Amino acid sequence: MKVVVVGGGSAGRTASIEAAQIGEEVTLIENDKIGGKCLNTGCMVVCGLNDVAKFVINAKKFNQIGITDVNPKIDFEKVADGVKNTVGKIRGVITSETKKAGVNIINGEAEIGEGYVTVNGINYPYDKLIIATGSQAFIPPLNGVEHAKTYKDILNYKKVPKKMIIVGSGTIATELAGLFSAYGTEVHILCRTTFLKEVETDIKNYIVEKLLKNVKIHENTSVSEIYPDGALTNSGRMDGEVMLAVGMNPNSDLVKHLVETGKKGEIIVNKRMETSHKDIYAAGDVVGGIGTTPVARMEGVVAAHNACGVAAEVDYSFMPSSISLYYDVSYIKSNVEGINGHMPGSAGPGAFWNVLDRETGITKVVVDKDGEIKGVSSISPSARSVLTYMSKFMRDGYKTYDFDNFIEAHPSTDAVYKLMRYFSKFE
Repeated sequence: MKVVVVGGGSAGRTASIEAAQIGEEVTLIENDKIGGKCLNTGCMVVCGLNDVAKFVINAKKFNQIGITDVNPKIDFEKVADGVKNTVGKIRGVITSETKKAGVNIINGEAEIGEGYVTVNGINYPYDKLIIATGSQAFIPPLNGVEHAKTYKDILNYKKVPKKMIIVGSGTIATELAGLFSAYGTEVHILCRTTFLKEVETDIKNYIVEKLLKNVKIHENTSVSEIYPDGALTNSGRMDGEVMLAVGMNPNSDLVKHLVETGKKGEIIVNKRMETSHKDIYAAGDVVGGIGTTPVARMEGVVAAHNACGVAAEVDYSFMPSSISLYYDVSYIKSNVEGINGHMPGSAGPGAFWNVLDRETGITKVVVDKDGEIKGVSSISPSARSVLTYMSKFMRDGYKTYDFDNFIEAHPSTDAVYKLMRYFSKFE
């Protein structure tokens, strides 16, 4: 069977490898670079920049304590070049992995027809088609919006901006603010409504007070016009380079004539990642769901399985989310009432010297009276790995008392298991 996958990002590459391993003839079409947004302009770029930001913050802290005398100066152009080089190496590795899995990679713009995809004038017939074309930054219809930048422009800066206005209120806006404020930029975040409304209030407060302490956050602030050196808001004009982080639009135009789409252009799918067309599946940002790389991979696997006749469904329960700052911020949000438990972060790798300032992070767990875990939030150097296993435990129905014999790797900044063992004493 011929399977064609359009889009070589997290969802598409995973889907193509999965289908090839099942034994199908797979062609992966990518119009730019393998790895998609996550590798080339998103998550991995933030990782590289955040490593440098952490070094700068730690250097300042050690200077204040008096144990070092270091004054790091950021050569942003060299930082950007280093990120690009590293991303390029990663891209080479995953491209090789994909080809070794038996996937035929074609570079070029795709035109999708009934039963075939055309690239560079050549038709590639398909029995099953998987659309994984991702998303792009939403550009609001504002006067002067052409003067604004988005996440895709970060590595094009020649030097660290003196002032930056970030329009947005979610994860991307938060991460960009953390990065550039660490580099010395005066950063303002403009939120049309509420900042970080997707996280628990106490977790948001810690982010604002501890991790973004040098960032000015303006809620209920709208932008009406953008200039080359500022923006006009409902509170007056503000100076600085403008960065837009106001959401994403699904890249579904290629296939709208064949499948049903929603109000925002997202391809409508069911839990099997099936579209309204019996031979077409979709996965990743183009379906307008949670929009994280792990979820995109999960959707890609499910799409590939069903396209190849192997029944599978996605499970979106207890999905962990994260924000890259000086400390990782990870959370599985609770949508129900329960018993709340809070605990300061533990001293350990990445947090030891912050004990002096009482800035070791925070952990929060929500459970019900039967010991069922309803939500977890953690701010610590280990938050990402901790929430990964908590997501699995929660999906598998583990309760607080199951942590009585839990053994952690020490030393660790994981405070989740301590809260679980605390709760278990009352069961």
